Amino acid sequence: MIVEDFIDFLKGVPPFQFLTEESLKRLSSAVSMEFYPKGTMILRQDGPPSDFLRVIKKGGVKVFISTENGQDMVIDYRSAGDSFGLLSLVGGDRSRANVLAIEDTICYVIEKNTILKLVDMSPAFTEYFLKSFLSKYIDKTYKEMHNKSLLYGGGDKLLFTTPVGEVATADVVTAQQDITIREAADIMSQKRCSSLVLTDGDGVPTGIFTDRDIRDKVLSKGRSPQEKVSNVMSVSLIRIDARDYCFEALLKMIRFSIHHLLVVDGGRLKGILTNHDLMMMQGTSPISVAREIEGQQTIDGLAPVAGKINRIVGLLLKDGARASNIARIITEINDRLLRRILEIAEKQLGPPPVDYCWIIFGSEGRKEQTFKTDQDNAIIFADPASDEEEKRISEYFAAFTAWVRDSLVKCGFPLCPANYMASNPQWCQPLRTWKRYFSNWIYTPTPDAVLKSLIFFDFRPVHGNPALAESLRDSLNAMLDGQMIFLGYMANTIIKNVPPVGFFKSLIVEKSGEHKNEMNIKVKGVAPFVDMIRLFSLEKGLRETSTLERVAVLKGRHTIVKEYADELEHAFEFIMLLRMQHQFEQMELGLEPDNFINPNSLSNLERKTIKEAFNLITKMQGIIMERYKPLIW
Repeated sequence: MIVEDFIDFLKGVPPFQFLTEESLKRLSSAVSMEFYPKGTMILRQDGPPSDFLRVIKKGGVKVFISTENGQDMVIDYRSAGDSFGLLSLVGGDRSRANVLAIEDTICYVIEKNTILKLVDMSPAFTEYFLKSFLSKYIDKTYKEMHNKSLLYGGGDKLLFTTPVGEVATADVVTAQQDITIREAADIMSQKRCSSLVLTDGDGVPTGIFTDRDIRDKVLSKGRSPQEKVSNVMSVSLIRIDARDYCFEALLKMIRFSIHHLLVVDGGRLKGILTNHDLMMMQGTSPISVAREIEGQQTIDGLAPVAGKINRIVGLLLKDGARASNIARIITEINDRLLRRILEIAEKQLGPPPVDYCWIIFGSEGRKEQTFKTDQDNAIIFADPASDEEEKRISEYFAAFTAWVRDSLVKCGFPLCPANYMASNPQWCQPLRTWKRYFSNWIYTPTPDAVLKSLIFFDFRPVHGNPALAESLRDSLNAMLDGQMIFLGYMANTIIKNVPPVGFFKSLIVEKSGEHKNEMNIKVKGVAPFVDMIRLFSLEKGLRETSTLERVAVLKGRHTIVKEYADELEHAFEFIMLLRMQHQFEQMELGLEPDNFINPNSLSNLERKTIKEAFNLITKMQGIIMERYKPLIW
């Protein structure tokens, strides 16, 4: 009776369900049964390896890892039909995790030699465990996360308390299953999504096509883009109910080795959930870092929090986030950090004697920060009523800005080499002075004035009274209206920064010095796109400062940008991502991040793409020359 019960039980448990009746009978001779009272530690992390594969008949266990700081991270909860102990059994060196009985638990215990024979003889059995989450999730993902000392804040609590429906993306992108791979990829590119749900003629989901499928099933296999997407889509659509907690979704993703789940509500498709969505809930979430920033009362408390930002960026890079989205996340957190420093400064030094607005410019102003961000900031304060009042205000802000400058250095923001900082009295001025600055630069466009315009015209407010910054922006747009001569001088400066492509389309690199055989991807790649789009934006009086936000608005307002918008967006995203990945790799090696890339370190595809991006810069600079040439050349 026990043998029959055992066989009947395993017939419904993967991967044993793939075994023949005869194999299951042979297996039963090597099986025993064990009982573990609630609270029993069955396997201990870094302890002796398991000599058995245990299959839970009744009860449940918790699989978790103990971190170096004494906290426990839950990997999984397993119940009837689930197994544990295979990885340490096969590895034979140690147990990878703690396994604790969370209720009275009965397990079928199968001997090591029997399991190893099954691994050797049964392809289906082997494939199941090779694809299981054990080696992928515990040994790789969590080891990597531990080594990087990522945050484990309150994220795991959110996993147990947040329904999937609150997190899932509601706008599911769908298409007919009979389209081609190329058509599917085009839709995903246009919609900027990582997955496409395929449906039949009645609109019923029949499969899913993901970025991962493009890499693993199309590009790596050399399939034709004209082939039907139904030939490569994943047909085993894994669903989860909108009322289930996110932890259940995480378990399904781990168990089935997938990155997307369809979310249903009352049997109807409600949305889609990705592993990225769940990652953003964890302690690594920018939200948790932002909350930690808000809770700090001192600069010494803020400094270690600031150090966690780069680790989040690294995780987002590995998860395949777009460069522009990563930059937006960095910007949001750094803005919060800066505001908190300014709030603490006001408490330390007393309230400011007049309304002021702290503005930032450069990459900060454009929301395009990467790992290393110099201080680029200034102060606009309300116009004083007298010279005496202005002197008193200036004395306050001299101490205030020096305190903030030093605090930013403590939090990892280096000083600006050119001293474009609020602590420089030249850049801490009343509104009327700032308007005079801008007027002088526009109406007397010397090379120095144009250079300052390229820097300061990307300003945006971060703290204080934003009406001061808005007033300055209104004045700037009014001054620029019809000032094509000034824009011509700016265009003349922009086209002098030619991309590093030789006569025979080879990439030009430094011939000597510290960066021999390298090129500056920021100066020669990022900057030309930023400068060209800024030029068009100033011409049209846009208030946006982000390059991609400017492109999005200019599509409907500028004929040149409208024609090349998609190419500009894709090229800029690619160069930004290339720069971020380069800097992240340097930081992983303990090096100071820079902008110098050796083209020989790039793949053939990357070199081809960067050449196309440089060719686009050349084409756009030619168009700019023709457009503005009559004005100053």
